[in-house]
Amino acid sequence: MSEKQFVKSITSRDEDFAQWYTDIVTKAELVDYSSVRGSMIIRPYGYAIWENIKAELDHQIKATGHENVYMPLLIPESSLQIEKDHIEGFAPEVAWVTHGGDEELAERLCIRPTSEVLFGEHYKNIIHSYRDLPKLYNQWANVVRWEKTTRPFLRTLEFLWQEGHTCHETEADAEAEARKMLEVYASICEDFLAIPVLKGTKTEKEKFAGAKHTYTIESLMPDGKALQSATSHYLGDGFAKAFGIQFSDREGKMQHVHQTSWGFTTRIIGALIMVHGDDRGLVLPPKVAPTQVIIVPVAQHKEGVLDFAYKLKDQLGSQFRVNLDASDKKPGWKFNEYEMKGVPIRLEAGPRDIEAGQVVLVKRDTGEKIQTPIASVEEKIGELLEDIQDNLMKKATAYREDRTKVIQTYAEFKRYYEEENGFAQAMWCGKRECEEKIKEETSVTSRCIPFKQEQVADTCVYCGEKAKHLVNWAKAY
Repeated sequence: MSEKQFVKSITSRDEDFAQWYTDIVTKAELVDYSSVRGSMIIRPYGYAIWENIKAELDHQIKATGHENVYMPLLIPESSLQIEKDHIEGFAPEVAWVTHGGDEELAERLCIRPTSEVLFGEHYKNIIHSYRDLPKLYNQWANVVRWEKTTRPFLRTLEFLWQEGHTCHETEADAEAEARKMLEVYASICEDFLAIPVLKGTKTEKEKFAGAKHTYTIESLMPDGKALQSATSHYLGDGFAKAFGIQFSDREGKMQHVHQTSWGFTTRIIGALIMVHGDDRGLVLPPKVAPTQVIIVPVAQHKEGVLDFAYKLKDQLGSQFRVNLDASDKKPGWKFNEYEMKGVPIRLEAGPRDIEAGQVVLVKRDTGEKIQTPIASVEEKIGELLEDIQDNLMKKATAYREDRTKVIQTYAEFKRYYEEENGFAQAMWCGKRECEEKIKEETSVTSRCIPFKQEQVADTCVYCGEKAKHLVNWAKAY
């Protein structure tokens, strides 16, 4: 395939953003479609990205004192019904198991959409005293939610995630836990994935079913739509009362625990694709890239070229994630292939380079070519990887800032979303009716009430009554 043909195989992002996204996830070999509608096969390259995210997040979760556990896949219907607010929120998305073999089950079993119920039943059995607290558990699992509209990574019937579930003595301890884990998620997005996020609280309408408070991080995609990137919830003592999770406090009185839950999913790979990708394919931040450096030998049939390339791979492999493509495909095909896959640095080496004691390094984010002496190649690659990571974060942050508008009137609000997309910062009175009317009339939803509040106007952007909160609004995935 020629270079022109290769590039044309990806729809331009400006021409059709949705098709561009689909082209990337399939042609970069991240996923394949399964025989079940809305389910995806995560291919090795896509799964390698998830493994890198998982490893970093798992490290940070354990560093904050949490332990990993595993809960069953199936939940009895009677257990799910115990916490009514919770099941009402998930009812439209629940998948049910009704038969075991040829026999109809006496009670339907739910394929977990989340595991609050399972943890609640378990915590009831193991928590008895304040000495048993806090309980800081996390599980890596799959869940099923029967979505009507699906798209790889962004919204699928089954997805992978981690879900933390913790129990605490006091409301203050639980609230602190929920906020702490949101900061962990923000760090993963910004420091590891180079995706800038807005942090805040969900409105009552948008919060997690059964939660007292839901905290969220929101990122902005290149089409101006927001993506909820992760959430953390203070559940209060509602689940504890429903499941009877009690402990003897320091005065010997029986109390209900205060709980949290928080989750981070494979959906973030969709954000990664959209935030950094371009018309040539993926652009992966070095920290998450499965391959950080791809070595492409030029004129590899000539004596000494492949030997040099293998030696260089061994040399660099102790510091970086390095691969070598020694296939018989032409160098031009390889260049395009690894650009498509978003490999941060391509290292080219041919007979003339070897003779001159140098290699050529090509940055995926800018396409810049740097001739580098072999003696200093390790140091230079380290510098370039840091530069690419920083550059991707700066570029994404600049885009978000450019597409964030402070808006004071509803006429201006409507005009903004008729002409473009992005974050709108506008005041809100706190009434659910206004929030629902805004969504009904503009398809825009409240994304979060930012932790850091500013008074950009005195009145609600919709009804004109006295404002209570600054809200970040956007159309969203």
